[in-house]
Amino acid sequence: MALRRTLCALRAGTPNLATLSTAPAAREQPVPGLGAVPGRGADEAVRPPVPVVDFGNAREAYRSRRSWELARSLLVLRLCASPALLARHEQLLHLARKALGQKLFDKLMKMTFYGQFVAGEDQESIRPLIQHNKAFGVGSILDYGVEEDLSSEEAARKEMESCTSAVEREGSGTSKRERQYQAHRAFGDRRGGVISARTYFYANEAKCDSHMETFLRCIEASGGASDDGFSAIKLTALGRPQFLLQFSDVLTKWRRFFHQMAAEQGQAGLAAMDAKLEVAALQESVAKMGIASRAEIENWFTTETLGVSGTVDLLDWSSLIDSRTQLSKHLVVPNAQTGQLEPLLSRFTEEEEMQMTRMLQRMDVLAQKATEVGVRLMVDAEQTYFQPAISRLTLEMQRKFNVEKPLIFNTYQCYLKDAYDNVTLDVELARREGWCFGAKLVRGAYMAQERARAAEIGYEDPINPTYEATNAMYHRCLDYVLEELKQNAKAKVMVASHNEDTVCFTLRRMEELGLHPADRQVYFGQLLGMCDQISFPLGQAGFPVYKYVPYGPVMEVLPCLSRRAMENSGIMKGAQRERQLLWKELKRRLCTGDLFYRPA
Repeated sequence: MALRRTLCALRAGTPNLATLSTAPAAREQPVPGLGAVPGRGADEAVRPPVPVVDFGNAREAYRSRRSWELARSLLVLRLCASPALLARHEQLLHLARKALGQKLFDKLMKMTFYGQFVAGEDQESIRPLIQHNKAFGVGSILDYGVEEDLSSEEAARKEMESCTSAVEREGSGTSKRERQYQAHRAFGDRRGGVISARTYFYANEAKCDSHMETFLRCIEASGGASDDGFSAIKLTALGRPQFLLQFSDVLTKWRRFFHQMAAEQGQAGLAAMDAKLEVAALQESVAKMGIASRAEIENWFTTETLGVSGTVDLLDWSSLIDSRTQLSKHLVVPNAQTGQLEPLLSRFTEEEEMQMTRMLQRMDVLAQKATEVGVRLMVDAEQTYFQPAISRLTLEMQRKFNVEKPLIFNTYQCYLKDAYDNVTLDVELARREGWCFGAKLVRGAYMAQERARAAEIGYEDPINPTYEATNAMYHRCLDYVLEELKQNAKAKVMVASHNEDTVCFTLRRMEELGLHPADRQVYFGQLLGMCDQISFPLGQAGFPVYKYVPYGPVMEVLPCLSRRAMENSGIMKGAQRERQLLWKELKRRLCTGDLFYRPA
């Protein structure tokens, strides 16, 4: 069966298909003053005190920047906060290009928006900026920012073709998948309402191979002298998204089936890790449904597969559709509307199975390369209708590659209502199976699109109801992970946030838990051109911090850059503190005769 081959392929080996160091430079620590960090061994050297980080000190925040760079930041951030300008930005860019010509237009972009948010056109031209940031304690996560410039109609057409199976096109398989996991033309252009996330549309297998080669170059450029570099990938760039939709549908139905059974046993509403099914009652229920014979069912729930507790939790339940168990051939669940048993996974054609296999092979090639060059590979989160499959495939990569240290990082979007359940389940799975947990925590990039899609198609909005609820979810998930880091020195987390309150919360909890920046368990990440008043004070104080560094030719990066400015307008309006600090430092340099300051 396709699903069994999927999981088998991930565990099997796959043939493999000028270095630039991007990790932050090591920082000298002040004179020792604190005791040893808990859980690291009594014989370990005494730790120096954790430096105090002051995000309000404009002079220190911008000592890596020349005055003209501060002026550019002020101008660009102010323009990006103007609704009137952003509403007409495409027409203005077209007029500027027509009036100036391509060469002058490129220079104008490099002096303003492109220069603010993009490092350069290729890996050679971005080297000075990367080395400069590194000298001030800030590393780089390279991101080739080229995005195909498609019309909305062309994007929707490609999406519908690549997200619909042959069975569904014949009209015989549509009803087996829930509406959330079907393609809908109104939302075919996945670029709409997306913040700071590049979007890929499937064209053919050769294009996916090209994306893989691009990711490989980024991984190679991020490796080298340091074993602490990062690179990011998107799974929708590596294969036909139809498979992600179908696999997500499988995983969601199987998880919902567990919660239905839990409700029958009086455990409705419990947190994901708290619900535990009594095996005897579960066997009885499954037998009554006619999914399999009683003898077969008894073989599923043995001490070898589930331990001796006599109960099944959600992790045990999820493992039952793994290729290692006999239940995997009985992939059926009851339809809540009809009461009939239905297969979880639509059948694949031979061509579709080949496309699925090649997607998994590309993932494996990237993970192997990351392992070879010592780079941590972050798998970006995407839309909720793809995410269950993306998370499961990432988990399989973690099982294989995170044995000694966390090389593969999964991404958790904390604006989702189920973010805490997802984090706690994966942390517990890593504990049970003995691999190293690695996570990136983000707020999320698809909120407007997700809300509109749920309302239009008719399923529950997956997003937290308020900004405050998302903040609370982020802090709850982060606190749980930090507690795990205290107990497990090999676990690591990337706190990707532009929110000063979230960064301060992290620093406070690190101090309370005895997590020292020198242990490099907690990383911080922000976008290039934004929140320098957070990134550079952290880096100069010795905390591991990274900038997401896009690069690529001006005209090829412009579609993504244009959307970033448009869709980040809400963030830019809230960047008043950043603009105040920029202006404060510019005025200080002007008044002290230091306007021509050059960073050491």
